[in-house]
Amino acid sequence: AGVGFLVINTLTDPAEPTVSATEYRQQIETERAEKDTFFRENTGSPLADKGSFKHLGYYPPNLMFRVSARLEPFADASQKMTVRMSDGSEEVYEKYAHAVFELNGQACRLLITKTDGNYSILFRDGTSGKATYGGGRYLDLDADKLAGNRAVLDFNAAYNPFCAYNTSYACPLPPAENTLPVAVEAGEKQVAGH
Repeated sequence: AGVGFLVINTLTDPAEPTVSATEYRQQIETERAEKDTFFRENTGSPLADKGSFKHLGYYPPNLMFRVSARLEPFADASQKMTVRMSDGSEEVYEKYAHAVFELNGQACRLLITKTDGNYSILFRDGTSGKATYGGGRYLDLDADKLAGNRAVLDFNAAYNPFCAYNTSYACPLPPAENTLPVAVEAGEKQVAGH
């Protein structure tokens, strides 16, 4: 009963609004329902067979997987890297910073990339290829919240790329350095049959 009064992240990121665990869970569930509707009804959905689609699979929202990370920007802001795509092609992304944080008692470090003005973390973890998509998952970051030296990484929002649902899509694969030493049991799971 007291869980609904837990306040999230007021000390680690004062720019984040104060929200209870109950409100947080409702917000996550609303976003997931909207994504299910998109997958089922939108012409931009990656699903070839929308008629049999019921919903995506997710881990239950868990505040343990919403962490504050220290950002380590690159001294040379023009650093680039080649990212391999799921179809064998390659794209060039900008290296933005490393996010350093602790998860399940393990020190973690992930590269944040930037492409077309979007900031993302492409990652694999102990669930990849088992409960989640083997090619890795993505976590998008709000550019407005990356101005300081800290950022909130909410793995409850981790999602599969479209190529997890339809091989006609080419999706960027996580760089080798973005393999976490822990199982991130948060966010989107692999859907049976895809």
